[in-house]
Amino acid sequence: MGILQTSERSSHLDPSENVIFQRHMIAYLEAAKMISGKVLEIGCGEGYGITELAPRAEQYFAVDKYNTPISEELKEQNNITFKQIEVPPLKGIENNSIDFVVTFQVIEHINNDELFVSEIYRVLKPGGKLILTTPNQLMTLTRNPWHFREYTPNGMKEILQTSFKEIDIKGIYGLQKAMEYYEINKKAVEKIMRWDIFNLQYLLPRVLLQIPYDILNRINRQKLQDSNNALVDAVTIDDFCIKPMTDKCFDYFCIATK
Repeated sequence: MGILQTSERSSHLDPSENVIFQRHMIAYLEAAKMISGKVLEIGCGEGYGITELAPRAEQYFAVDKYNTPISEELKEQNNITFKQIEVPPLKGIENNSIDFVVTFQVIEHINNDELFVSEIYRVLKPGGKLILTTPNQLMTLTRNPWHFREYTPNGMKEILQTSFKEIDIKGIYGLQKAMEYYEINKKAVEKIMRWDIFNLQYLLPRVLLQIPYDILNRINRQKLQDSNNALVDAVTIDDFCIKPMTDKCFDYFCIATK
């Protein structure tokens, strides 16, 4: 996998990413309690969520900008179809054909987010549900140049309301160990950003910042792992929870019904 993908495609195989991996996994486990029928995952990444979701579906469609490693055995056992496409639009997916759309940590990477939401609405059956996560801008430690935007609580509601009327927004929160890691990470990021005396992270075009951000992000995570090994290794999915949304959630956990 090329360096342009590394920062935003977390893997359970890298110990330094354990905290972010566990934070992402709680969304998959929560979604697994809800889904059934025909399920579409948009942005399946490294595919670690597929093993949680696909067994709960009658048919599982997965799409991603990059090729996702899915074993033939897993595909056959769980009726999985994978397509490598860029979205939006959702090419080749019929109107009113999907029971659940799952898309985690994706919408922030989409330039035309309103079209993205409208395409999800189009392919959902009446009564079908969108389950979506994306970072809470108010808890972000620095600008992420891989993201076109991040959302405030009001902004999150407004973009979903461009297509959906029935919306329930919850939040993914860190408990004690996860928050301890967050505070350590926050201090580390603040040390790095002291060098940005001209506030270039917000002045330069995001494409110019992607590679430096990617490199510094990886270095920072590895240093946090090296100096806080016991804490990083100890964080599990039980150190996160989902409850009603406030300004202090790490991510929004949104459920929108057609």
